Parts: sequence; C-alpha cells; structure tokens
Amino acid sequence: MKNIYLIGGTMGVGKTTTCQIIKDKLNNSVFLDGDWCWDMRPFQVTAETKQMVMENICFLLNNFIKCSVYENIVFCWVMHEQAIIDEIISRLDTTGCKVHRISLVCNKQALHERLTKDINVGNRTEDIIRKSLERIPLYEKLNTCKVDVSNMTPWQAADFIIQNC
Repeated sequence: MKNIYLIGGTMGVGKTTTCQIIKDKLNNSVFLDGDWCWDMRPFQVTAETKQMVMENICFLLNNFIKCSVYENIVFCWVMHEQAIIDEIISRLDTTGCKVHRISLVCNKQALHERLTKDINVGNRTEDIIRKSLERIPLYEKLNTCKVDVSNMTPWQAADFIIQNC
C-alpha cells in the first residue's frame, strides 16, 4: 500500500520544510511542492495558468503513484479550500493507496513571527503577512487532520504527521 500525504497550510506555516523532513524519514519517498509548478516569470494567475498548474501537479503525482520505486508520495501546497483538495484527489489513481489529508495550522502570532523572519532575509515581501493571516480560519473548515505547529519544530511536526495522521 502506498501512502499519499497531501499537506496544506497557509504561506509561511512550514509546509516545505516539514515535507522535506517527512520525505527523508520515510522509505522510498518522493516530494513535490505545488509551488514549483507556479515558478514562472512573470507570475500570472489566470484561468489558463490555474488549469495548467493543476494538470501538471496531478500528472506528476500520478506518475509517482505509478512508479514502483515509491511507497510514499509527499505533496504540499496552499490548499485552503476543500474544492482544491477534492479536485486533486479526484484526478489521482488512488487504487492501492492510503491518502492522508493534512493541514498545518498555527496561531496568528507564530505565523507573523515566521513570516517576519522570511521578510527580513528577503525571501518574502511584506504583503504576505496580511494574505496569510486572512487564510488561517479557512483551514479549520477542511476535512483534514489538523496539526498545530505553533510550538513545534518542523522535525516534531513531521514525526507527529507520520505517527498520527
């Protein structure tokens, strides 16, 4: 049985770092960050680019599922709406797979501190704080295993996900 870890969370919550650790802790693992499919210049969010990104994500995930080498597929993205999660799952061949739906969440203070560190080193711009804080309540509505990472390191979050979600 293969495991597919779909890990969402608002920007700055620690998805990428946590997923890299999960990939390293599990045997025969592969990791895809949905943001890699948006790495374009100029960055344009249109109906066409949204469709392309979704198709690329699902194509890659399905190829990982089909590949006999991988037992664990780890995917992260800003999945703040149930429709996004449902669409991805509906496009995957999950036969013989266990799908783990997970949301990393944290309190406003912890998120603000994490984003401020990213801004200070030049990894993000100031406008990300408002956008991320506004999305926090959306994750509570999702049909996912919620992992509050406010007071966790990424290694603790990875261990918790592997053991509990």
